[in-house]
Amino acid sequence: MKLAMIGFGQAGGKVLDKFLEYDERTGSNIVRAAVAVNTAKADLMGLKRVPEDQRVLIGQARVKGHGVGADNELGAEVAEEDIDEIQGAIDNIPVHEVDAFLIIAGMGGGTGSGGAPVLAKHLKRIYTEPVYGLGILPGSDEGGIYTLNAARSFQTFVREVDNLLVFDNDAWRKAGESMESGYGAINEEIVRRFGILFGAGEVKRGGEVAESVVDSSEIINTLASGGISTVGYAREELQRDERKKGLLSRFTGNGQEEEIDAATTTNRVTSLVRKATLGRLTVPCEVAGTERALLVMSGPPKYLNRKGIERGRKWLEEQTGSMEVRGGDYPVSSSNYVAGVVLLSGVTNVPRIKELQQVAIEAQENIDDLRDQSEANLRRLVEDDEDELEPLF
Repeated sequence: MKLAMIGFGQAGGKVLDKFLEYDERTGSNIVRAAVAVNTAKADLMGLKRVPEDQRVLIGQARVKGHGVGADNELGAEVAEEDIDEIQGAIDNIPVHEVDAFLIIAGMGGGTGSGGAPVLAKHLKRIYTEPVYGLGILPGSDEGGIYTLNAARSFQTFVREVDNLLVFDNDAWRKAGESMESGYGAINEEIVRRFGILFGAGEVKRGGEVAESVVDSSEIINTLASGGISTVGYAREELQRDERKKGLLSRFTGNGQEEEIDAATTTNRVTSLVRKATLGRLTVPCEVAGTERALLVMSGPPKYLNRKGIERGRKWLEEQTGSMEVRGGDYPVSSSNYVAGVVLLSGVTNVPRIKELQQVAIEAQENIDDLRDQSEANLRRLVEDDEDELEPLF
């Protein structure tokens, strides 16, 4: 799947940079075009792989390149005011060559959480390609303002995109990890999961062709459920002697050995599907009730058989209760791993999202209480002033 990726804000820009690094390392070529948008000049300068002419500094008249200071209302205003500058960079994207737009943003800061929904609305109005979001939720230890920003902007972002893929930092930060090393590891996890998902079906000339093809239309159809999505991932390293055995069986023609290999391969695939689904998802949720799902198995073609993928797909149907479960493989001969990625689209029972919604409700109630109190205080002051006025005659 070929994507036009737009990293909005500090977190969005860093993840975009990581996707470009992944493309260079793996040759997956999923990033057809990359644009980074920010209100902080220093953040844009810190990027390593986004082309300089595709880095857009907005809000110069308001914040002079110093960022919006975690004020997502200001971030939204600046994005609205400078949307033409962002569009100028997007005009350089060969849109006819991309399957979809992906807007990447941290939900806790000011620029990304405020501006990403504004850009999504703008893109959907102009283009016919799907517009997806990759929203990164802040950890609970990052501070109240970041949680509040996420609570405020999350529903807006969900409403403006065709599907919001979610990654929850709270579920991935390790105890005792420094902020910098923690986020570096998290960004690697994000890119690994979504890289395999979006890389499926992108076969180079002369490259391996999947036995069960997963192309961009399969991904688009899965994400067409709307709402929010989560991704699971599991992998198993192939032992050296196992790889040698697999190569030998290809030439010996020993049918019994082939049967043993096939059984082992099938069991491995089905096991990885279970681990990916029931293990650590990008945002933890209840699997049952998922509207649509997609399974992608990656690794050397020898270890990706149709029988295992079909069993895994049927198991996913049972677990999710969905009749729209797609599956296929993404062959990578040079890999030493067999990996499974499971996309669960249209999930509803997500504790972290419910928590954010509650934060938003409480924040709004507090704002309403403060407004009522301020109005009452103002009325009291006016009444006191009127009482103190003496008649002129």
